[in-house]
Amino acid sequence: MSGQFPTSPVARSATITSQQDTIVSVTTSGRKQARQIDGQRFAITISFPPMTRAEFAPIKAFVMKQRSQLENFTFIPPTEGNAQGVASTVLNVNGALTAGTTTANIDNMTVSTNGILKAGDYFRFTGQQKVYMAVEDLNSDGYGEGTLTFEPPLRANVADNAILIYDNVDFTVSLTNDVQEFSIGTTNYYSYEVDVAEVL
Repeated sequence: MSGQFPTSPVARSATITSQQDTIVSVTTSGRKQARQIDGQRFAITISFPPMTRAEFAPIKAFVMKQRSQLENFTFIPPTEGNAQGVASTVLNVNGALTAGTTTANIDNMTVSTNGILKAGDYFRFTGQQKVYMAVEDLNSDGYGEGTLTFEPPLRANVADNAILIYDNVDFTVSLTNDVQEFSIGTTNYYSYEVDVAEVL
């Protein structure tokens, strides 16, 4: 692990894509057969606004420190790194989870509240680097409990009372290319875009 990607200057955009291989065959009659290969991961394209040499220097140095694709690091996407929901407490898993599941019972929520987490929110469980996405709103009942539905399927078992990290969600990633190009224009401003992918 080689640290956290610099948070300043702030990226202009972070395009997040989901990558999961699917084997598909379609017969001449139109019948489709599909099988999905385990191993979904998120990839992120990070784009920056024009930067001065001083502004770009920490980013350039950090990228060089990664030694191309050798090292892993963490990156918190701007905006998307924080939940849209109204969660304000420490959310705990209520009961151990087995790899392959796509639902989790959650407790310790504010009682009788809708939208604790919103569909599209990213999160991860303590003890795991993998990031998941809520695909339905998480609502709580009168006991402060509810069911979280997420994708992709859980990669590894999660212990009872594990904590959900839903703000400042850090993706563990690495560079996807051995060649990194730093461009400076005639106005002495740098432009830079970098591709990273989740490390499983």
